[in-house]
Amino acid sequence: MSILEPEKALEVYDEAYRQNPHDASLASRIGQAYVKAHQYTEAIEYYEAAQKINGQDFLCCDLAELLLKLKKINKAEKVLKQALEHDIVQDIPSMMNDVKCLLLLAKVYESHKKEAVIETLNKALDLQSRILKRVPLEQPEMIPSQKQLAASICIQFAEHYLAEKEYDKAVRSYKDVFSYLPTDNKVMLELAQLYLLQGHLDLCEQHCAILLQTEQNHETASVLMADLMFRKQKHEAAINLYHQVLEKVPDNFLVLNKLIDLLRRSGKLEDIPAFFELAKKVSSRVPLEPGFNYCRGIYCWHIGQPNEALKFLNKARKDSTWGQSAIYHMVQICLNPDNEVVGGEAFENQGAESNYTEKKELEQQGVSTAEKLLREFYPNSASSQTQLRLLQGLCRLATKEKANMEAALGSFIQIAQAEKDSVPALLALAQAYVFLKQIPKARMQLKRLAKAPWVLGEAEDLEKSWLLLADIYCQGSKFDLALELLRRCVQYNKSCYKAYEYMGFIMEKEQSYKDAVTNYKLAWKHSHHANPAIGFRLAFNYLKDKKFVEAIEICLDVLREHPNYPKIREEILEKARRSLRP
Repeated sequence: MSILEPEKALEVYDEAYRQNPHDASLASRIGQAYVKAHQYTEAIEYYEAAQKINGQDFLCCDLAELLLKLKKINKAEKVLKQALEHDIVQDIPSMMNDVKCLLLLAKVYESHKKEAVIETLNKALDLQSRILKRVPLEQPEMIPSQKQLAASICIQFAEHYLAEKEYDKAVRSYKDVFSYLPTDNKVMLELAQLYLLQGHLDLCEQHCAILLQTEQNHETASVLMADLMFRKQKHEAAINLYHQVLEKVPDNFLVLNKLIDLLRRSGKLEDIPAFFELAKKVSSRVPLEPGFNYCRGIYCWHIGQPNEALKFLNKARKDSTWGQSAIYHMVQICLNPDNEVVGGEAFENQGAESNYTEKKELEQQGVSTAEKLLREFYPNSASSQTQLRLLQGLCRLATKEKANMEAALGSFIQIAQAEKDSVPALLALAQAYVFLKQIPKARMQLKRLAKAPWVLGEAEDLEKSWLLLADIYCQGSKFDLALELLRRCVQYNKSCYKAYEYMGFIMEKEQSYKDAVTNYKLAWKHSHHANPAIGFRLAFNYLKDKKFVEAIEICLDVLREHPNYPKIREEILEKARRSLRP
C-alpha cells in the first residue's frame, strides 16, 4: 500500500468499511493507514475495537506489531497470548494466523524472556510443518510462500542462537533452511560468515566459492573471500579482491573502509590515497559523502593526524550508516589523541614529558568533548547499548579521579559478568585495574585475552590488550613473554608501531643498540613520523650505535615539527655533532 495522503485514504477506507464491516483485508488496511499517518493511538484503538466487534483474531498480529514497534512489550505479549488461547484449529487460514502470532511472540520474548524464545519458535515450526503437509492437496498455489515462511522460521532460530553465541546450533538452523529453499544465496552467505567467525576457514571458502559460481559479481561474497584470505595471511590475494570490487564501484565506502584496515594490517597505508582519488572521479559530490569522510577520518587517525581525523569524522557523525562508528572513533581519539597504550607505564620516564599542567588541561578538554559526543550516541541494539556503557566508563576512567575510576570499574565488572568473554569489556576491566594500581587483577584479565582466538571484529581490542600485557611484562623485566605478545601484534598488524616501539625498548634495555635501531626505525616509519618520543629514542640509539649522521637527521626531523621538544637538542643532537668533529 503506497499512501501519499494517509488522512484522505482513511476517509475513503472508513466509508468502504461501513458498507462492508466483515472485509478482513479492508480492516487491516485502515489500521495500516492510521500507522502511516503516525496516528498510533488511533491505530491501537481501531484495532482493539475491530477485534471486539467482529472477533477478527487476524488483526491481533497487526496490533501486536504496532505495539512492538512502540516498545509496548507487555501489552504486545498480552495481545498475542489472548489470540493463541483457543482450541486446536484445523483450517489452514487459522493455522497460518497462529504461526504469525507465535513468530511475533518469539520476537517479544527476545527482549525480556529469552528462555521462552526457542519453545515458541518450535511451536511455530511444528504448526508450519502441518500446514506444509496439507497445502499440496488443498491449496497447491501456496506451496512456495509457505516454504518461504518455514525457511524464515529456521532463520529466526539461527539469529537467536547467533545472538547467544551458540554458533553450532546457529549453523544447524541455517542448514535447515536448505530443506525448504535449496538455493538461498542469502543463507549461504550467512553460513559462510558464521564459519569465518568460528574459524572454519575451509568451510567458509567452500560456501564463498559456491556463491561466486552462481553469482560471479556477488560483492559481499567477494568481500568475505577477501576477509578469509586475510585470515589465511594471504594479504595480496585479499587486497586484489577488494581492489576488483572498488574498480567496479569506487564509491563503495563499506569496501573502501575494509581495504583501509587490510592495507594498514599489511603495512601498506601509503597505497590508500590512490583509492580516495579513484572515488572522487565518480562524482563531484563524493567529497561530501559521509562514507567518504568517515574513511578519510580513519585513514588520518592511522597516520597520526588526530585533528584531521576528527574533522573528517565529524562530517559523518550525523549519518544513519556511519554516525555511530564515527562517534565511537571520535570519542576514542578525544580520550587518547596520541594513541598511547592506555594504562601503559613502561615508557613513563623515557624521553621527556611536555608541560604537565598543559597536558592535564588537554586531557580534561578531551574528556569533556568525548562526554558531549556520547550524548549523540543513540544505541539501536543490545551490543551498541553495551558499547555506550563502555565508552561512558572509559570517560570516567580518563578523568583519573579515584571515585570516577572506581565507578568505571564497577560498570565494567557488571558488563563482563553479563557478557561472558566479551573482549572490549575484559580490556576495559584490565585498564581500570591498572589505573587503580591493582596490577595482578589486570594481568589476570589480560592473560584471558591472550588466549582468546583472533577475529577481525575484535582485532583492535585484542591488540590493545596484548600491548598492555607486554607493557606490564616489560616493567617486570619479563622480556621474553613481552616479545611473544609483541610479535603476535605485528603478525596481525604490520603497521602496529607501538609493538615495534616496545621491541626497540627491550633491545635498548638489553644494550643491543643495533637491534633497537631496527625496531625503532619501523616504529618511526609506521607512526608516519608523527610521534616525537619515538624519534627521540631512534636518535638516541643511533647515537649509542655510533651512527652520528643518522642521529642528527632524526633530531632535525623531530625539531622541525616540535621545535621545543625537550632534551633532544642537548642530549643527542649536540653530542652527535661533537662526535663528528675531527
